[in-house]
Formats: sequence, C-alpha cells, structure tokens
Amino acid sequence: MSSRYSTPEMAELWSEEAKFSSWLAVEKAVALVEGELGIIPKSAAARIQDASFKIKEIERFEKQTNHDVIAFTRSVARSVGEDGRYVHYGLTSYDVVDTALALRLQQACRIIAAELRVLSNTVQGLARKYRDTPMMGRTHGVHAEPITFGLKCLSWWSEVERNRQRIEWAGQESAYGKLSGVVGAYTQLAPVVERMVLRRLGLKPEPVATQVVPRDRHALVLGVLALIAGMLERIATEIRNLQRTEIGELGEPFGRTQAGSSAMPHKKNPIICERVSSLARVVRSYSLVALENIPLWHERDLTNSAAERIIIPESFTLVHYCLRQMNKVLGGLVVNPERMAANLRLTGETFFSQALLLALVEKGMNRNRAYRLVQKLAFTATAEKKGFPELARQSPAVRRLLSDKELDRVFDMKKLLKNIRVIYQRVGLSGD
Repeated sequence: MSSRYSTPEMAELWSEEAKFSSWLAVEKAVALVEGELGIIPKSAAARIQDASFKIKEIERFEKQTNHDVIAFTRSVARSVGEDGRYVHYGLTSYDVVDTALALRLQQACRIIAAELRVLSNTVQGLARKYRDTPMMGRTHGVHAEPITFGLKCLSWWSEVERNRQRIEWAGQESAYGKLSGVVGAYTQLAPVVERMVLRRLGLKPEPVATQVVPRDRHALVLGVLALIAGMLERIATEIRNLQRTEIGELGEPFGRTQAGSSAMPHKKNPIICERVSSLARVVRSYSLVALENIPLWHERDLTNSAAERIIIPESFTLVHYCLRQMNKVLGGLVVNPERMAANLRLTGETFFSQALLLALVEKGMNRNRAYRLVQKLAFTATAEKKGFPELARQSPAVRRLLSDKELDRVFDMKKLLKNIRVIYQRVGLSGD
C-alpha cells in the first residue's frame, strides 16, 4: 500500500506486527482453553500466555519453510521453551489466520464507521445551513427544476448514514472465527474448544466451515466498502461538476500556498475530488476480486490467499483515506449562493414549464396541446433570451384560461420549494 494514500490507523492495523499479534492472541486463547479442558498441561498453557514472536526470526524461518504460519509458530514456540511444543496444538493454519482476520476486520469496520460518523456530521451541517438556498436542479446535465443546495447535501447525508449502518452490519457479519480443523469437521478438537475460545475473543463460531471461513463473508465486507467508495465518488463528481468555470457554484478549499498548475498560475483544480474518484475505482475493482474468491476447490485451496493480502488491507486503507479527504473538502467547501442564483436565471426561468403545463391542464386544455404551447414558449424564451413568465403572460392562449393571480401562483419559486422541508422532517432533521 502506498503511504501516499494511507492513514496512521490503517497502517498500524494492517502492519506485519499487528497481523502476528492477532495470530498470537488466537494461539494464546486456544492454549488457555486447552489447559482448562485438560487437553494440554495447565502449566504449558500458562507459559504460552507469556509467548512472543520476532519478526526477523519469522522472516528467516519462512525462507526455510516457505510457510508463514509454520515460521510464526516456530518463533512463538522458541519464546516459550520446552512447552512450546503445545503451541498450535490441534490447529490448522487457517484456524488461526481466519480467526485473527475476523478480529482485525472488526477493528477496521469500527474505524470506518467512526470516520463515517465524522463525515455525517459535516454533511448534516451543510444540509442544515443551506436548506433554503435555491439552486438549479439538473437532469442529464441540463437545467430541470429548482432545488436547494441543502437538499443536495441532505441526499448525500442520507447515503452516508446508510453506509454507516451497512459497515456496522458488515462488521457483525464478519465476526466469525473457526477452529474446526483441516476440513471443518472437528477431527482433532471438539466444538467446545472453538466455542470457548471464540467467546473469549468476542467472536462467533462459523456454523458450517470448511478449512476456511466461507469467503462470502469477506466479499460482503468489501462490497460495502465498494458502496462507500461509490458514495464518495458520487459526492466528488458533483463537486467537480459544480466547480467548472461555466457553473462556479461550488469549489474545493484551496490553500494559501497551494498551486493549481505548473504552467497556469490562475488554476484552481478539484484535485482532491479527482483523487477520490480515481481511488474509488480501485476499491470497486477489489470487490470483484473478493467475489471471485468465493468458489474454492473442495474444502479449500490457496487461490484466495495472495489476493486477500492485497485487497482487504488496501480496500480498508483507501476507503479510510478517501473518507478523510472528503471530510476535508466538505469541511472547507466553497459555496457560492450568488452564482447559484445567477444560474437559476440563466434560462429565463423556463423551469416553471411543468407548473404552467399542469395549470393549463387543470383549466381544461388538452394535455398534448398544453405541452406544445408551453414548449414553444420555453424554447422562445431560451432562443430570444426573454423571461418565460413574461412570455406566458403575453400569450393569448394562456390568458384565456389563467388570470394574473393564478399565474402569480404558477410562477412562485417558494411554492416549488415548499415541500423540501417535508423531506427534512421525513429523515429526522428539522433543518434549523
């Protein structure tokens, strides 16, 4: 993982030191339970609680054995002495590897959930602040009808909250370990050992394991991370679009000493949002690899192993990094309400077209005729750079059906936006 896109928390969690520490935590818990049950001497179990490992020693042993778990257990056993022969007693490699991975997945999911809570607070603040700030809503990149910037932020906030709940759920779904042996049939250790050990570790027994915990659990976690990455790219893409010179409604924060281009000093580019979009593509691609890890040969093969050493740590690390970056962007977001207002006027208020169409239909005009009439007025307003409401008021066909007072209601911006507060209430925010 490139340190350029890392965070201290994830770098520590996915370090070799943390990996071997989690393996050792499993080995110690197993030895303790085996001692309690009389499977190994209690004295040996007690000595294993003081066990340690040396990374350099593990690396040296792995060069000899070409097997990282054997190298690890040899180092641990050497730290124990004569009773080291009881280290890893009755276990297979993935009893340790998968159970330890579940421990780290829980911690990683908690870190992501905490960062999502920070982002949620930031976006919620924007949604409240700009609840009543009108801006143009766009479909297909084209002006449609007005919304408020607060409503746009409210949509982001709602998705952040959904993903926060998803990562918490994914953490629960991955909180499963296994000590059921080489084919998952408890041929050496009884299920009671697994149950007691996992209870100590805060995990649940995998109901039906093979030599490994089924990989759909890991694919689910990476799928949720891909959803979070997609959410971040959605926000980033919106900010990038609205920062374009021709729109100018939003902007990334730009540092006092920051430079936008090596050649053009005038540039302020949305580089953080572009970076988030770029890394989101990597995270989504990793979720596909996780899905492909599900079908293993028989009770296990190693086709998942090498890929998981990359995709799991990097998915968590990149998502955590992108969450931090997006929180930085949104925390210092440059919002230009004046430009939003100017863009609302850009097309002569043709966004009232649907309101006029419905008013004419209510007065008895055939819908197709009303549509063609309103469309002609709107196209004329755009082509001749005139106000759509004024052209409508001058239209004999419109005036035959609608009075000045009725047209005032048709061309009322507050009426178009009045139900936005209902949306705020629906999601539990007053907007104040």
